[in-house]
Amino acid sequence: MGTVHAKSLDPLPMHGRDLGVNPDDLVDAPDVAQEAKQEILENKDVVVQHVNIQGLGRTKEDLLGYEISDVFHAKNLIDVMKKAHVARQKLLRLGIFKDVEVLIDTSEGTDALPNGLDVTFEVTEVKRLTGSYNTMVGNNEGSMVLGLKLPNMLGRAEKLTFQFSYGTKETSYGLSFFKPQPGHFERNLTLNLYKVTGQFPWSSLKETDRGMSAEVNFPLGVTNHTLKWEGVWRELGCLARSASFAVREESGHSLKSALSHTVSVDSRNSAIFPNRGTLLRLNQELAGYTGGDASFLKEDVELQFNRRLIWDSVLSASLWGGMLYPLGGQPSCIADRFYLGGPTSVRGFGMYSIGPQSEGDYLGGEAYWAGGLHLYTPLPFRPGKGGFGDLFRTHFFLNAGNLCNLNYGDGPRAHLQKLAECIRWSYGAGIVLRLGNIARLELNYCVPMGVQSGDRICDGVQFGAGIRFL
Repeated sequence: MGTVHAKSLDPLPMHGRDLGVNPDDLVDAPDVAQEAKQEILENKDVVVQHVNIQGLGRTKEDLLGYEISDVFHAKNLIDVMKKAHVARQKLLRLGIFKDVEVLIDTSEGTDALPNGLDVTFEVTEVKRLTGSYNTMVGNNEGSMVLGLKLPNMLGRAEKLTFQFSYGTKETSYGLSFFKPQPGHFERNLTLNLYKVTGQFPWSSLKETDRGMSAEVNFPLGVTNHTLKWEGVWRELGCLARSASFAVREESGHSLKSALSHTVSVDSRNSAIFPNRGTLLRLNQELAGYTGGDASFLKEDVELQFNRRLIWDSVLSASLWGGMLYPLGGQPSCIADRFYLGGPTSVRGFGMYSIGPQSEGDYLGGEAYWAGGLHLYTPLPFRPGKGGFGDLFRTHFFLNAGNLCNLNYGDGPRAHLQKLAECIRWSYGAGIVLRLGNIARLELNYCVPMGVQSGDRICDGVQFGAGIRFL
């Protein structure tokens, strides 16, 4: 947590003892005399007279005033330490400081009050240019990522980033500019320029996207919102000479201009191995009204519920669903449709190999749903408990779902009936490994059921890696 240094308050009988950053350390006293000193510390009224920041170079002071202003409202020493620690965390969150130390001292000078305090933040700014090299795990794919960053570009936590990614199915490079609102880091603006080339072997399709986007993120109550505009020039082609005629028909150039809105409520205590909390995410995308030749309305929803049971086991239930409605009498594009199946969704089936297909190429669908019921338990006999072993979980699952195209001239009852037909489902067990708090690996033994003609199955052991799992 860093270090908060505090000098004694005269006439408090502390004899210049240094205090750690965690105020809970002051609670456990070895004797009655120490408890009396602690009571004085907690009840002594103090006034924070000055807050100083040392070590600033290119950072603007007005930005930091929003992050440290609460320190002035502290009423006693313990409160000062707590608020100083919170302010330190806010400063580090900006991503412009490599280190932040806090010093609490008695006020000095002609205007010093008997109970006055001065708080000093000693900061070390990050370099003007930083580079990074790492690997990333996507949905059943991996990639190598090289990046260059210009942090704190204009002195108010702006960031310019260039990133190149080379992966098993996708290669991309892009330039992004990030600008937070001073005092409200969660409210921010991001501008992107990018080129992405991807291969989709399940559809014998390759796609090259060249585009730009602008998005605004902001919280509202318990919800988080993202408003986004994206304009992209898409070039579709055949990945193999054996591609079906349906895929060849989709080849060529198209321009998509779309507005989207995402709202989410996430009370989970972890994105990878949650043992409590719920997630609700809704996404709406409207294309065609701001230009381009793609025109559709797309809705997507994700719901997850987690509950802790006995012996550190967790019961998790997930539900996904979505619908794409073409506008203007145009058919939907293969690049905009939904896909289902694989180790990250309905396990026991091949990657995106459920639903409409032509000559072995999967074309996606305009409506889908998928549900999952999971039981996570610690490894048998708890090897490595409290350490490396806590990164693993035993996994029992039951998945089901369907992907299809709808006749929008029919009513809602006909749509539900179509989605309820030909349900694919599977069950099995395996082991899950958490990679940090952003991704996970699964090794499962799967038994696919409800297999339909044209589906590609994976009966037996199936490996999966990704950031979003059903």
